[in-house]
Amino acid sequence: MALLLHRLGRFAFRRAWLVIVTWLIALGALVGLGVGLGGQPQESYAIPGTESQLAIDHLAAVFPQTAGASAKAVVQAPEGDSVDDEPYREAIVDLGAALSEVDGVESVLTPFDEYAGKQISDDGRTAFVQVQFDGQTTDVTDAMIDEVVATAPIAEDAGLTIAYGGEVFQETAFGLTITEALGVLFAGVVLVITFGSLLAAGMPLLTALVGVGAAFGGISIVSAFTTVSSSAPMLAVMLGLAVGIDYALFILSRHRNQLAKGMDPEESAGEAVATAGSAVVFAGITVIIALLGLLVVGIPFLSVMGIGAAFAVLLAIICAVTLLPALLGLAGTRLVPKAGSRASRRALATDDGSKPTLGRRWVNLVLKAPVVAVIAVVGILGTAAIPALSLDLNLPTGAAEPAGSTQREAFELIDTGFGPGYNGPLIVTVDITQTTDIFDDLDDIAARIGDLDGVANVGDALPNETVDTAIIQVTPETAPDDPATKDLVQAIRDLAPSIEADLGTPIAVTGYTAISIDISNRLSDALVPFALIVVGLSILLLMMVFRSLFVPVKAALGFLLSAFGAIGATVAIFQWGWFADLLHIEQPGPILSFLPILLMAVLFGLAMDYEVFLVSGMREEYVKTGKARESIVHGFQHAARVVTAAALIMFFVFFAFVPEGAGVIKGIAFALAIGVAFDAFLVRMTLVPAAMALAGRGAWWLPKWLDRLLPNVDIEGEGLRSHLDDVEWATGQRGAISSEGVVFGLAEAPIGPIDVSVEAGSVLVAAGAQTERRVVAATLGGRFAPASGRLQVLGLALPSQSSAALRRVALVDVSSGESAAGALTVGEVISERVSASGAWYALGRSAGTVRTWSSRLAESLGDPSVGETTSLAALTPVGRAAALITAALAEKPGVLVVELGDDEPTDAGGRRLSDVLDRLLPSTTTLVLLIGESSITTGDIGARDIHSLDLSSYSRKAALR
Repeated sequence: MALLLHRLGRFAFRRAWLVIVTWLIALGALVGLGVGLGGQPQESYAIPGTESQLAIDHLAAVFPQTAGASAKAVVQAPEGDSVDDEPYREAIVDLGAALSEVDGVESVLTPFDEYAGKQISDDGRTAFVQVQFDGQTTDVTDAMIDEVVATAPIAEDAGLTIAYGGEVFQETAFGLTITEALGVLFAGVVLVITFGSLLAAGMPLLTALVGVGAAFGGISIVSAFTTVSSSAPMLAVMLGLAVGIDYALFILSRHRNQLAKGMDPEESAGEAVATAGSAVVFAGITVIIALLGLLVVGIPFLSVMGIGAAFAVLLAIICAVTLLPALLGLAGTRLVPKAGSRASRRALATDDGSKPTLGRRWVNLVLKAPVVAVIAVVGILGTAAIPALSLDLNLPTGAAEPAGSTQREAFELIDTGFGPGYNGPLIVTVDITQTTDIFDDLDDIAARIGDLDGVANVGDALPNETVDTAIIQVTPETAPDDPATKDLVQAIRDLAPSIEADLGTPIAVTGYTAISIDISNRLSDALVPFALIVVGLSILLLMMVFRSLFVPVKAALGFLLSAFGAIGATVAIFQWGWFADLLHIEQPGPILSFLPILLMAVLFGLAMDYEVFLVSGMREEYVKTGKARESIVHGFQHAARVVTAAALIMFFVFFAFVPEGAGVIKGIAFALAIGVAFDAFLVRMTLVPAAMALAGRGAWWLPKWLDRLLPNVDIEGEGLRSHLDDVEWATGQRGAISSEGVVFGLAEAPIGPIDVSVEAGSVLVAAGAQTERRVVAATLGGRFAPASGRLQVLGLALPSQSSAALRRVALVDVSSGESAAGALTVGEVISERVSASGAWYALGRSAGTVRTWSSRLAESLGDPSVGETTSLAALTPVGRAAALITAALAEKPGVLVVELGDDEPTDAGGRRLSDVLDRLLPSTTTLVLLIGESSITTGDIGARDIHSLDLSSYSRKAALR
């Protein structure tokens, strides 16, 4: 991956305007299309497979009048008056008539209708009109809601206070406030302090904003075709900004350090994208995997949130490895830190510097008493996690709506006039197909439910027109998000078996409140398995990166500490109400159902991000020196500043959404902000070095069998640096083929070491056993990697540039004699070879190529009768071999490797293959002849220089060693 990113970074650097214009076109297209389609977020908390959702689906089929979305028009008479008085009563009746005329409204029930339940408060001052739509919440358009709200003057003109509430009035508007902009401003300040340059500080902000804009456009396009919750774009913007700035920060920091050390800007950009960019890609992929893991929970709205946020992270990664190096290309040498500046001194600082950095002083302090540091961090985070034991999950209610909104006012009017339970009535569905005494049985069921603790009111049962299903409205005494309401739902469900056994009437509990409870229960049940999956993934990925058991286990345990500490802090503030006024939390209550699982998904990736950037430097130094403690100090002091900056940026961006953020996003933003602070400053920058110091050399231990099984993820670019060294060496070689101590074959069966240099147009004759010859041929052709040493062919370093060597080195086996001929003609052999190796767009040119090379073959053999239609079987051994070589030469290789077999092909008259090769070969083509060990020499091939290798002797030398 590092090599690919290196090429990508250099390409973007050289083609800066092409990359920038491409991004601007993509950004404009996504945002323009999203705005043009007019997609809007909508709330839909459907959860397939739960009792409440199955009951809703059943009602939609057999009792559609009750299955649609609902709303309430809540009215209140002046102090001392009653809604039953005139002119209030007439106004309420007129209000109901007007609401029934609204497009999409299925039915309206006023307090004075025959089948009205308890819709007037005990003091007679408050009442509500029940409105039932003919579709689900997602089917109710803004125009329908506007028509409903437009009926307000009917009540207001009569002197009534009116407000509208219900699930269709939930706030779904997506918007940003000045505080979110302040978060970006704070991030900019951190960047300026980190880089000491306005130009450098602006680049991460610009790339992040481009990525966020593109993500927002993409989500807007999707929202035009499917249901997207209002929190999905907010989460994508919040997360996209944070990781977008951080990912660019990591790469830019590496680039500036390299520039300070004198590296060429283009090479520095490529190496920064390859090394820091590899870590960025790795960290970003872990975030994406964790977010996409939300799909397994099986809750559609949460899946959409996960996909939207993952899309934003993906764009942040792509921006960091393409748009950022393009901006670096435009900046050129202007990003080089000035000599003597703080940025320059930090880049050139060594471990033995006279003035230690703040990071160096901190890690030295931690390492003085690592046991104390571990105990302190565990104690702090363990204490912070204690409130999580009382975690209560639920979906947002009207109490979480913005103060002053009509839905918040309606919620409060109902709560004050009727009691909290009337804001979240339960619907009990009854299957009455198996009973003959319908109304008595329904009364019995209602009585049994009414006897349960926590029931404020049980409405009259209402059968559908086909008399196969009935509904009973049950009003709890407690609010929709009160734990007692959850207990009541479970108590009604516990009655179901006995009711079915006694009356033969299965029942189910549904309604918005029941759906909320079912979602919370499912998410609670999924939290631990999801955490185990995330932790297991982190251990596996970090084992691949660091080749260690201790590092992944320590990282995973640290992640759990910070995650549960963040959940505990969120419970204390948003559920218990600590510092609620300070953070503008108007109504403390249950935690958003999907907050813990979403927090774990996002924080996991961010934690691994910090872990990689801190510990990778430690591992690199340990591999060089083998000194465990010194490696901790070295890696920490060089990474501490950038990790601190990254964590502060994330904290400010997340926390900016807390004071004025929407009710749903406020808690998520706080949990992420405090989680980042816990993980970066307590876990990664305190617990990690302390634990590594206590483990010593054991921190880097990994069983050998496991080391062999795990793929090697080169995020520090060790393979890249080796590749660049090999490429630099290869381009400095003058020969078409050259090697320094190259060993062909496998480590257990080596051939070498061999030093050789073959000029372009020369001949190399290598003799040896058949297996040895095949290994050498495959290696020179880029199909098999050398065991060790350096090897280049045509200026291409092998094996790192083997893909290019495949196109420029041709292999041909002429040792099979007559069996190689078959029934093919010369033209067919050449055509097959050209077709197999040529590009698809050049296939039409093969006819001319066949004619050209057939003529050349005839000239080389001195036989004008040889042509395209000549059968290979009709040719002499030398003619057949020459025909096969001609077909390979039609590929226009720079090097031709020919397997001759045990002996050089010879005709009956004594003519040898070498006699015709000089006339057949282009002057610049280098020839490698592989022959049996008993035939180390061949005939002269014109005036070409001939070099010889005895492969068997090198095999014997290797065996003796």
